[in-house]
Amino acid sequence: MIKNNNKSKLPILILIIIVSSYFLINFTLGDSRFHNLKLLLDNEQRQLIKKYIFPYKVISQQQQLISQQQETNSQQSKILMYLKNLNLFESDLNFKKTNKNIQIIKNSIKLSNNKSLEKYQLKEGFHSGINNPFPGSGYIDFYDNNLFVLSSLGVLVYSKNINEENILKQIQNNINEFIGLKQFEKGNWFSLKDLLIFNDKVFISYTEEIKEDCWNTSIIYGDINYENIKFKKLLSPKKCMHSSDNINKGFNAHQSGGRIISFDNNHILLSMGEYNSRYLAQDKKSVNGKVIKINISTGEFEVISMGHRSPQGLFFDKENNFILETEHGPFGGDEINLIEVEKINQDKIQNYGWAIASAGEHYDRRSFENKKIYEKYPLYKSHSEYGFIEPLKSFVPSIGISEIVKIGKNNYVVSSLKDNSFYFFELNEQREIVNLDRVEVFERVRDLRFKDNKLYLFMEDTASIGVINLNKN
Repeated sequence: MIKNNNKSKLPILILIIIVSSYFLINFTLGDSRFHNLKLLLDNEQRQLIKKYIFPYKVISQQQQLISQQQETNSQQSKILMYLKNLNLFESDLNFKKTNKNIQIIKNSIKLSNNKSLEKYQLKEGFHSGINNPFPGSGYIDFYDNNLFVLSSLGVLVYSKNINEENILKQIQNNINEFIGLKQFEKGNWFSLKDLLIFNDKVFISYTEEIKEDCWNTSIIYGDINYENIKFKKLLSPKKCMHSSDNINKGFNAHQSGGRIISFDNNHILLSMGEYNSRYLAQDKKSVNGKVIKINISTGEFEVISMGHRSPQGLFFDKENNFILETEHGPFGGDEINLIEVEKINQDKIQNYGWAIASAGEHYDRRSFENKKIYEKYPLYKSHSEYGFIEPLKSFVPSIGISEIVKIGKNNYVVSSLKDNSFYFFELNEQREIVNLDRVEVFERVRDLRFKDNKLYLFMEDTASIGVINLNKN
């Protein structure tokens, strides 16, 4: 009887030994302590044992190697991108020091509205962009019929007639005393934000590092000069948003605003983004998430509208006595807003709802964090039901809205970055947008001007100036 019991236990004991040995070897596979044992087998035998007896261990090791390689590749890519950007920053800043003129390459493309787009690509000085690491971003304006172009790093050039000349002449300046390589190397979004030439002065907005890693949008200005412009500060906010130590646990200098336009003989308007500190847009004591009016003699300012996220475009329609403002929404919900000039200086600041109301949604996707964000900033789809001003138009999905200009009586054009397009539209007597017409231009449009029935644009996928003659097909 005892013998039978031992016989019945023997297979179980053998099975336990085999299984234990399997897991022991599987666990220790690849361990250097078993190096001498491995030497008893040749390489082919070891590979066969791994492949057919311990496949899961091999798969696990391969997955670890792949993961490590991916992490290494990711780190190498970041390092290479950083070095590339740093080299581009240095390249443009070094080019600026040479005071050389910029050569341009001309070509033409046909648009869907049968208009021709003449492109003038800048060969040098515009290598680093705000969104695209390469090539560059830029801004345009006019003075005495001369076209001025400013890079996001401070290269300033002009042309008397871009249609006939093959170069843009460089103007020396001291912009990099206010924002330079130290700031640029911290990220592409730290840059110049707009150019305005007004009352014989050049105004430039930029992301200022007010304290170490703490930023806000500021303005410098200087007297117009075709050889050398010496800038000084006009506006520098006292408060700033820290790039890592902030209430929202988020920071985005793409949401800096910075658009400048003229308002009257003594004032300019500036759009101020909230840098992803959403609560600031509804804080009346903050300049962020606002449009402000600035006295160009004293630098004193007042808030004329609030509840903005990332105001990107401004146009003052003097004929109709209102301001058109465009702004980037969150995930969806880019807006065109109308600010009533006659309501400025009244007791109540015109409020456009961010971050309480928006047609878009928050980018934050993690469920728990998302819930907490929506408790603070619900993004109601109606603005008016909660006491805010409704946008003239919300774009869902977003188009990456940028500048807006007027091209005729009650006719306007708004440009886009993400959508690579223009949108022509009309405002009817009820101030409603009608006849909205999309025209693709195949590149991100950073800036837009209208002069002599021509649209001038800065196209940042090729660092080109575009010209569309609305009189011609």
